[in-house]
Amino acid sequence: MLDPLVGFVTVFSNVIEYALPLGPVGRLFGGAFTRHKLERLFNYRHHVTMHDILQHGVRRGEAPMKVFVTGASGLVGSALVPYLTTGGHRVTRLVRSPPRPGAAEIYWDPAAGVQDLGSLEGMDAVVHLAGENIAGGRWTAARKAKIRDSRVIGTRTLCETLARLPQPPTVLVSASAIGYYGDRGAEPLWENSAFGSGFLPEVCRAWEEATQPAVQKGIRVVLLRIGIVLSPAGGALAKMLLPFKLGLGGVVGSGNQYMSWIALDDVAGAIAHSLETDTLQGPVNAVAPFPVTNREFTRTLGRVLGRPTVFPLPAFGARLVFGEMADALLLASTRVEPKRLLATQYGFRYPELDGALRHLLGKA
Repeated sequence: MLDPLVGFVTVFSNVIEYALPLGPVGRLFGGAFTRHKLERLFNYRHHVTMHDILQHGVRRGEAPMKVFVTGASGLVGSALVPYLTTGGHRVTRLVRSPPRPGAAEIYWDPAAGVQDLGSLEGMDAVVHLAGENIAGGRWTAARKAKIRDSRVIGTRTLCETLARLPQPPTVLVSASAIGYYGDRGAEPLWENSAFGSGFLPEVCRAWEEATQPAVQKGIRVVLLRIGIVLSPAGGALAKMLLPFKLGLGGVVGSGNQYMSWIALDDVAGAIAHSLETDTLQGPVNAVAPFPVTNREFTRTLGRVLGRPTVFPLPAFGARLVFGEMADALLLASTRVEPKRLLATQYGFRYPELDGALRHLLGKA
């Protein structure tokens, strides 16, 4: 692959050894299928790596950063870490279990912080992604408390730890969510829009306010309000794939509620852009430029998969299955626009839903 920005050729070499079961019979009936799957895998990796190099190349010549990441094993963190290291940045994970020998990891306790402050010396930036999965189960009182505390207490503890450092990092990108805005119908929502009402807006406001110790220390804090992250590896899209592939997909509720989505690749890109753009601070919406209604999303996913989408999930059925969580995550309408990312010239890889789904699902 020729990198047009730096003028050299990058060669990818992959060697995979595999054996299909049943010997000649397996090779006869499964060989072509397996080769097709491998080709799709390699094409996907080539496409992602090429765009990673192109995005990093825009900022070539700038010094690499020493970045600490919490929540590195989650959906977003697992994509962010390799993206940053591809760009030459040095990434250290803040982990909640004993660090692995030889790994770039430092133990931290979300309730107590990092005890060995010296291990944090010399960092340039921090990305804070840690938090309990909001869609991991029905919202009982105990689970709602765990969701809130994992974000608010962990964020405040981290920021208080950073504020105690003699030389703190210059920038903190702290995850938030578009749940900040609540259920707002078709109202366009920007970073200066008021917060909504309900459990998620209250959590998001407290989550963002927990960064104040870092702000007061003079650290540039970016509050990244992340939309519905699309990836077949996890999150909403992963849960949808099986029923849609079986032809059992359909609209949820009225289908008129807006879904403000973003491809996983662009979440990693938006975080890196926030780290590197000195003019960005405060709330930043991390969503694609073109939100869609649930009906539009359903039709697009069905079209990409080549499946019908004629089995709706009525609102009462969603509430019966998911309880309170259905109103906040499935039936709420949040039409968010990435005004500040666009104003600072972030170039979305996948601004439109069809292209994003085709890339993520290997249907390009």
